[in-house]
Amino acid sequence: MVSRVTDDYERMALAGCLAVCEPAFWAGFDRGSAAGFHDYFSQLTDHEPKRAAKFGLKHFCWLCINSKEAEDLKLAEEVMALVPKFLDRPNVLGIGEIGLNKNSRNELRVFEMQIDLAARHHQLILVHTPHLEDKLKGTRLILAALQNDRRIRPEQVIIDHAEEHTVEMILDAGMWAGLTLYPETKCTPARAIDILENYGGERLWLNSACDWGVSDPLAVPKTALEMAKRGHLGDAINQVIFQNPKDFLSQSPKFKALI
Repeated sequence: MVSRVTDDYERMALAGCLAVCEPAFWAGFDRGSAAGFHDYFSQLTDHEPKRAAKFGLKHFCWLCINSKEAEDLKLAEEVMALVPKFLDRPNVLGIGEIGLNKNSRNELRVFEMQIDLAARHHQLILVHTPHLEDKLKGTRLILAALQNDRRIRPEQVIIDHAEEHTVEMILDAGMWAGLTLYPETKCTPARAIDILENYGGERLWLNSACDWGVSDPLAVPKTALEMAKRGHLGDAINQVIFQNPKDFLSQSPKFKALI
């Protein structure tokens, strides 16, 4: 939500949203130092919760160095050294969104280091998968890296930006699959509902993209409306829209205590 105006918080509250779950992500440009990430983590753990609270919304976040800035191994190590200092903040739920962008060797190395960070600190994990033609290969690399660390519990991992050709392998691995809703790219509401109808609602959750490009913070409630139009009953809609993310995030005592 750092990329959004305050009006978006009001719109979300009016639409019935109860909480915001914001991953650490790319700032629209590559940051040049660990100090920039320190300030960003402070914004996520101090300023944004206060901004959301003005509209009755709980604000939660995830911390990491994202895959788009993971090519610089020295910077990545410096940023990862900062993360533990923020993990005790009341709104921090885990490590994310870690993952791969171009499936490079350095990205994979940093991804494995952040898996280790999450395992050592007993944190939930949120994973970013690559875009377009790199997604299938990247998802396979991500699953292999997670499965190679025996400390990782699959049910405590959500792999985001899943699409039609990657959902099944994520679910088969025992992990959660996130469907990121965009007006045009990644996964539209109509495509997300098609996936739900094909695979069922277990371990699937929907999330609204709120980033620097064309995105819509109200994509999840709009998808709920579209599900109703397509004949889905209220209990089924509530399970996917509300109960599924609540079940996953409640694995963190911080979330369970506040929602």
